[in-house]
Amino acid sequence: MLGDGMADLPLAALGKKTPLEVANKPNMNFLASRGINGTVDTVPEGMVPESDTANLAVMGYDPRVYSKGRSPLEAASMGIEMADDETAIRANIVALGGDGEYEDLVMLDHSSDEIPTDQARVLIEAVQNEFGNEFLKFYCGISYRHCLIWKNCPEFNDFSRPHDIIGRRVGDYLPESESSRPMRELMKKSYDFLNNHPLNDKRASLGLKRANSLWLWSPGKKPALPSFEEKTGLKASVVCAVDLIKGIGFCAGMNVPNVEGATGAIETNFAGKRDAAIKELENGADLVYIHVEAPDEAGHQGKVDEKIRAIENIDKHILEGLIGYLNEKGEDYRILLLPDHPTPISVRTHTRAPVPFVLYDSANESESGIANYCESTASQTGLYLARGEDLMTMLIGGNK
Repeated sequence: MLGDGMADLPLAALGKKTPLEVANKPNMNFLASRGINGTVDTVPEGMVPESDTANLAVMGYDPRVYSKGRSPLEAASMGIEMADDETAIRANIVALGGDGEYEDLVMLDHSSDEIPTDQARVLIEAVQNEFGNEFLKFYCGISYRHCLIWKNCPEFNDFSRPHDIIGRRVGDYLPESESSRPMRELMKKSYDFLNNHPLNDKRASLGLKRANSLWLWSPGKKPALPSFEEKTGLKASVVCAVDLIKGIGFCAGMNVPNVEGATGAIETNFAGKRDAAIKELENGADLVYIHVEAPDEAGHQGKVDEKIRAIENIDKHILEGLIGYLNEKGEDYRILLLPDHPTPISVRTHTRAPVPFVLYDSANESESGIANYCESTASQTGLYLARGEDLMTMLIGGNK
């Protein structure tokens, strides 16, 4: 059970506690009270704390070996067959504001008010009609997350992550190298095209931000992961909303069911994810990886109440039913609970720091002395894993 970005820093508004610490989460606390608690580094030193890196590690894949950028994994989830001479690039639909030249605009929102997918599809199809050609193809993903496949793509390494620069002048974060000039020019042209699109005029009339620019980042080549089943001997499934995590699952040969109403936002279908996980177990899965994006999105938005609510929804609408189901089955089971990385409210982006984990084994319950699952209680145990990929070995091997 992975709550994306669930870890945080103490906040004055919460009495110097974290959202995880104050959330009403009896099921998480139960697991912590009778499980193994500790902290783990899911992102190797020197690597950027992105969700692809961290989730690869949690799934048991060393990101130093297998991380090729998030975009190719998202492309795999979207069913895009990449050729060896193609590069996948994440294409966010972002909301820029201000006056003057493109460089003087400000990043208002990396998600364009979490634009609904049906609206985003209208814009991405318009972008494809305007800019697509034999070398550039745009594909619609979920909400603001989309993919550009670039044939014979120039080198493009000097990109910035849009969620890192909210409220800042974009000109200070545009790619500047000569080889990445085509990406910079495409982003600028997309603003001229999208800002006055009829859909954005309608959004503005409703008080919503204009989804008015592409933001290109995180390029990568065709991914290749060893089969999870061949690697571990276990059949696995991934239950999630976002293309990135689905893509890891596809590339690892896991089953990836579609969950109706799963959006990656706070309105996601929490109960649907619980039911999908149970169905996967009923259909023979040995392991189900449940990923919820909502805490991360709340962190990026700086919405502390929403982050708390996301954590509480995971606890009530996913964990409660899963634990009840597993207990009714009468078989031994294990649950691993953790975030992939922190997304602190105070900085509104990912950070690289150890995250709290709980490993609960129904056959080996023991009183841990921990009543509240959170960052501080996990760190006080003294159990620390320097390699995130060791968690999967611990889970499936039952190592203590």
